[in-house]
Amino acid sequence: VLSPLQKQEVCGNLTLQHHMLEPVQRIPRYELLLKDYLKKLPEESPDRKDAEKSLELISTAANHSNAAIRKMEKMHKLLEVYERLGGEEDIVNPANELIKEGQIQKLSAKNGTAQDRYLFLFNSMVLYCVPKLRLIGQKFSVREKMDIAGLQVQEIAKQNVAHTFSITGKKRSLELQARTEEEKREWIHVIQATIEKHKQNSETFRAFNSSFSQEEEHPPDSSIASTSSVESMPGADGGGALGGSDSSRKSSKSKRDKEKQSCKSCSESFNSITKRRHHCKQCGAVICAKCSEFKPLADNSRHNRVCKECFLQLPASPCSPGVEAAGEQKKRLAAEKQSILVAENSLFSSYLQFLEKGKTWNKMWVTIPKSEPLVLYLQGSSQDGRSPRPIPLPGYEVSLPGSGEKFDLKHVFKLCQSHQTLYFSAEDEELQMKWMAILTKAAKGETEDTAEGLSNA
Repeated sequence: VLSPLQKQEVCGNLTLQHHMLEPVQRIPRYELLLKDYLKKLPEESPDRKDAEKSLELISTAANHSNAAIRKMEKMHKLLEVYERLGGEEDIVNPANELIKEGQIQKLSAKNGTAQDRYLFLFNSMVLYCVPKLRLIGQKFSVREKMDIAGLQVQEIAKQNVAHTFSITGKKRSLELQARTEEEKREWIHVIQATIEKHKQNSETFRAFNSSFSQEEEHPPDSSIASTSSVESMPGADGGGALGGSDSSRKSSKSKRDKEKQSCKSCSESFNSITKRRHHCKQCGAVICAKCSEFKPLADNSRHNRVCKECFLQLPASPCSPGVEAAGEQKKRLAAEKQSILVAENSLFSSYLQFLEKGKTWNKMWVTIPKSEPLVLYLQGSSQDGRSPRPIPLPGYEVSLPGSGEKFDLKHVFKLCQSHQTLYFSAEDEELQMKWMAILTKAAKGETEDTAEGLSNA
């Protein structure tokens, strides 16, 4: 479609990609043009001020454009590394910057042998990785994550081993070997520079945070020296406390805002791509998916996301009425679900072999209860003490396996809905036909016909 258009004379024999580059290239061209223009423009020219102002504006636009391009390139690089790490580490963050990466040798502490490893150096951490064998594209598995804060790097001298240096973190120390002396010095220099820059940024942040806290505690327009005189004035009871209350509210608000930017448990920063923000339904803390569990609470029967601290505390707190109620409710629901499996409470039931995609055949007790004639329940021997699995039948199609579906068992039939297929195998053909007839009526939502067919079966 594009080829005939690009060959037209009006396109100037340029492709669509060339035309898309024009707006981006136009800004630096204007900048160069204005610089040359000012060189040849006399100082007393009436256009000089306007030309200088134009150059200032176009230079600002060029800087913004270059900064945006660099930011996009940095994010693209982080996404590439994220893919190479198999999505194991949450590194796609605007605050992250890849400083250096490369192959390295790790010296074994036991026998001194060298092992192939790979280092990713970021502005806030070092990822020590093991290469994975892949036919297409090199992949890595993260063996150790070391924070830049508190990291130390130094050159070491070992007999019969050249180009070695060590990295020492809070939890682990690594002895590494570069391929050449120049490569070793480069790694040491870059890591040390990253550590120093991180220290400077941390000190700047602490200084700013300290001054900000002081401003919150003592606003410029408040008079600290006159506190005693204000307190002694009639009708001023609580007047000083009011100002303190406002500042404490602001301080606590800034603290809460800061806490919302990182996970309560692992302290890693959130981002909208790979590390989503969640809230514990029990204590309200902000947590990530890895640091949360699911648990039914007293207020509803759904599984709610809670932090791991609350997950561990809830079962072990019988004094808590909410938890006790949740436990009693869970037991009651489980008892009700188990009662529907009893043959006397069922319209039709029997043992069937059950198969789901990607799994193996399992013997299950299959029943349709009188109270729910359009729901099929499955209970396996390995599920003792657990609630039976419900399958709402309306919308399913009941049929025999296709010609391409081969099974070791006989008398197989299946339930199909959307992308889900469930297979069942009966002991004989008669039981197979009964189940297929009953399930076909239930799948169409024919409640009375289903009950009638089940009673006749």
